[in-house]
Amino acid sequence: MTAHTLPTQRPRLRENVVRTASELIGSTPLLELIRTGSGTRLLLKLEQFNPTGSAKVRMAREMVLQAERSGELRPGGHIVEPTSGNTGTGLALMALERGYTFTAVVDDHAAEDKLRAMKAMGAHLVSVDSSGTGGPSTVERRRIAAEIAARTGAYRPDQHNNPHNNAGYHDLAGELLSDLNTDVDYLVGAVGTGGSLCGTVEELRRLGSRVRALGVEPTGSIIFGGASGSYWQTGAGSPAGFPVGGNVKYDAIDEDCRVGDLDAFATARVVARRTGILVGGTGGAAIQVALRRLVHLPAGSTVVVLVCDAGEKYLDTVYDDDWLRERGLYDEAAQQRIMRLCRAYDESVRLAAVERAGA
Repeated sequence: MTAHTLPTQRPRLRENVVRTASELIGSTPLLELIRTGSGTRLLLKLEQFNPTGSAKVRMAREMVLQAERSGELRPGGHIVEPTSGNTGTGLALMALERGYTFTAVVDDHAAEDKLRAMKAMGAHLVSVDSSGTGGPSTVERRRIAAEIAARTGAYRPDQHNNPHNNAGYHDLAGELLSDLNTDVDYLVGAVGTGGSLCGTVEELRRLGSRVRALGVEPTGSIIFGGASGSYWQTGAGSPAGFPVGGNVKYDAIDEDCRVGDLDAFATARVVARRTGILVGGTGGAAIQVALRRLVHLPAGSTVVVLVCDAGEKYLDTVYDDDWLRERGLYDEAAQQRIMRLCRAYDESVRLAAVERAGA
């Protein structure tokens, strides 16, 4: 036995070691959040376990690789994109791995930790003033990004219309079907660019799934119509004046839902208390929709919520009592209502077990 061989070591055909962070994208876990007495399950697809802590690194990789294949990106090139943070961290990762310069056009509506993460990976930030808008300055960010691209010749992915955004989530659909011994009956996800929900749904259906898709946007967003207004959820929705991109495939979405900031953030905080896992605000909104829908679903249904990013990015917002109170978004009663709903589902499992034992 040599000094480098352990007595219990078994030979491997290939070492389980990667050389780049992007090789770690995918194969994210499913966590059962709720089970009901009727056998229906609410599962969370925890995309925060991707590099950069977000689902959007999937589409950032696909858009960059396709731009290389098409010749739009050449060695040493420059990428510019308006972003609320998660797409930006994904593009920053791909840029540093593949030798590009990346400029992110951002505003102060983005979570500060997302901005810090992009800077840590070498991205250059161009900031747009969003004061007085009551929400993200999406239109202005897009205008400035287009201006930079025209002036410098940079490649602009245009995540709202780039079809390789949606294609970046095809692997996610395959993971769901591989990890489950059943079909995905309902898929719930927040809608911003539309890529994560629509891309996953379209691929699930191509693979034979009969999934029903529920799209969730912040109250005040105009993706599914209705009155516009301000909102604090980042990474989902579109404000007034912003043209909804082609990656929102309306024919792929069966139901549209709206959730206000208060309920979205309260749900995220309840999930943290229940599981010890912190999810982002848009994940909280999607979970809120799923929780309220469970009781109405056929017995034995499988519901999957796409949780697109990590709550650790929102410790100074969603998980900060003072920040919420300053904006009128802290409501202990709302959190208690959600906790009672979860406990009611737990009780339904116990009662079903008692009934089976009695029978």
